[in-house]
Amino acid sequence: MKSLVLAEKPSVARDVARVLGCKQTTRHYIEGPRYVVTWALGHLVELKMPEDYDRQYKTWRLEDLPIIPKQMGLKVIRQTASQFRAISELAKRKDLGELIIATDAGREGELVARWIIEKIRWQKPIKRLWISSQTDKAIRDGFKQLKPASQYNNLYASAVCRAEADWLIGLNVSRALTTKYNDPLSAGRVQTPTLAMIIEREKAIQAFKPQEYWTITVTIGGLTAVWHRKGEKRLFDQTEAESILKKIFGKNGIVKNIERTTKSESQPLPYDLTELQRDANYRFGFSAKKTANVLQELYERHKLVTYPRTDSRYLTHDIEKTMLERLTAISSAYDAETRHIIKNKGRVLARKVFNDAKVTDHHAIIPTEERLHINDLTADERKLYDLIVRRFLALFYPAYQYERIQADIEVNGETFIINEKQVREIGFRAVTGKDDEAHLAPSMEHWQVGRNLSVASPQIHKKLTEPPQRFSEADLLHRMEKYGLGTPATRADIIEKLLYSGAVDRQNGRLYPTPKGKQLIGLVNEALKSPKLTARWEKELEAIARGAGNPKQFIANIRKQTEQLVQEIKMSEQSYRAHNLTGSRCPECGEFLKEVKGKDGRLLVCSNRECGYRRRKDPKLSNHRCPQCHKKMEIHEGKAGSYFKCRHCNIIEKATKEKSALSKREERMLLKKYSKTDDGFAMNSLAEALKSALKNND
Repeated sequence: MKSLVLAEKPSVARDVARVLGCKQTTRHYIEGPRYVVTWALGHLVELKMPEDYDRQYKTWRLEDLPIIPKQMGLKVIRQTASQFRAISELAKRKDLGELIIATDAGREGELVARWIIEKIRWQKPIKRLWISSQTDKAIRDGFKQLKPASQYNNLYASAVCRAEADWLIGLNVSRALTTKYNDPLSAGRVQTPTLAMIIEREKAIQAFKPQEYWTITVTIGGLTAVWHRKGEKRLFDQTEAESILKKIFGKNGIVKNIERTTKSESQPLPYDLTELQRDANYRFGFSAKKTANVLQELYERHKLVTYPRTDSRYLTHDIEKTMLERLTAISSAYDAETRHIIKNKGRVLARKVFNDAKVTDHHAIIPTEERLHINDLTADERKLYDLIVRRFLALFYPAYQYERIQADIEVNGETFIINEKQVREIGFRAVTGKDDEAHLAPSMEHWQVGRNLSVASPQIHKKLTEPPQRFSEADLLHRMEKYGLGTPATRADIIEKLLYSGAVDRQNGRLYPTPKGKQLIGLVNEALKSPKLTARWEKELEAIARGAGNPKQFIANIRKQTEQLVQEIKMSEQSYRAHNLTGSRCPECGEFLKEVKGKDGRLLVCSNRECGYRRRKDPKLSNHRCPQCHKKMEIHEGKAGSYFKCRHCNIIEKATKEKSALSKREERMLLKKYSKTDDGFAMNSLAEALKSALKNND
């Protein structure tokens, strides 16, 4: 009997099939002597939509809400139905004796597989492949240690609860807000409290009133000393500041106290997903979503890092024996950093990293044993991989040690403080690159109490208190983690959803609430805005995944909460006005048009949701380049026909037939469209005719 292996993506399925010796390739699966490897395309099955329960729900009406089915049903996603049908047909084969789940080893991957299995009505044994990297060795070892699928039933139950909760609350609240206020308004159990935090920060910024203050500095022994009194370095009285400046002018200072403190900073732990997203945002300006996408490439395509969507920063003890192999794999690009470590047999100095109790589904993100070919990586992949590698290498270096010296100097009754740090052991900072203070000269090394020092350059500095900054994505990820909003795997998508919905805007790396977002938060139920409620739900989901929670009770509470939230919206007397209404009327129904952002520029859409009228506001960019600045030119329609215009140089060119022809990309898309039927089989005669016609036009 053969085993049916279900992977999450075709690319992963191809790797698994190759390792398992499967060589007979078809459109929907790859077969070998012992295994048949097939794949999903992400989700093939999803929860039914309201209109699947009752066709009247296709039209959004406030009076129909809340929509709470007695039993949540599943349906096959239409766009990927052919792949589902293929898996369903495979399931009927009598020579397949078991199914092996090989989707991503996490909550969402479990859901992808289990919903497919439920929908194809698989009745034979099920096993689970659970691996933390996609290397050939990891796949081979994983197939030698397959687990019973029942071991992950609690994880599946947690995934179902999460999906149903998001459906019940997100769909009902969003429909209620949209129908009551006649504008697309999105809310949910995670995105709404996240938006609330952004709004609260904006309120603090707007309410902030800057206050003047003064600081005083002098130069003592070639070092800058700062005035200090009872822990405060600022003076909010200009007269007092000027009085102190006069008092110390021309006076000498006496060293009253010297305090030397030896400190040690232990090696940082490897990354989990959230901290990696935060560091990539700080260092490179990557969005959380971009980091997740680049990381997935490093994991899935290059096989250079372990499972990305982890919430742990620790390693299990069995990983220790693989350290030397991992170091050897990266040594081609990190020879100087790894040479002495490899000679030392890859001995880990940061022993705290090994903690089995702090690893749940997956350990921290570290390099795999796959040999590194650095030139195969894109610039963004190199940046992210370098962060992961250097954090990993820090485990093999000693702690960072330094001495902090603070001198208190009295100048005519006023105290000035000088701080200096002297590095004693650079340790792990030799690889993490944060040794900016490592080469300071020990200026206060021999100072003693009672020493008399000359004071020069007394200065007073006028400053203003500053408001808190708007959140960067790194800041917001930290807040979301602190309050338990979402999981490492979902936080990036939540931020992107807020941006896509128009509730939040990203400017210069900071997140700003839009007028729509500010109004929306005023309409949403108070309970849904609180991070505490959502954090409690996330903890319950984690408990269910561990087998310590009650899925039925969780969903019962969510259903009850959904009814309350919708009822509050129905009874609300709040008002709302779409901030993006224009003065133009829809040519089809006469309602005002709204201006919205689209992928290809700004659009004008009808404010009447049932109308559906939309047109482009900005001219479409062509592939024709400006002869002066070489940027893409806009294409316009005039009385004499089409013409190109450069919005930067104002150069205009008539669009001749040749210039108006399809772009190379459009040609490829057209060929692709007509080269295959819905089932993917070539229509050779039509494709060849089209190809010939396009060639003749060239």
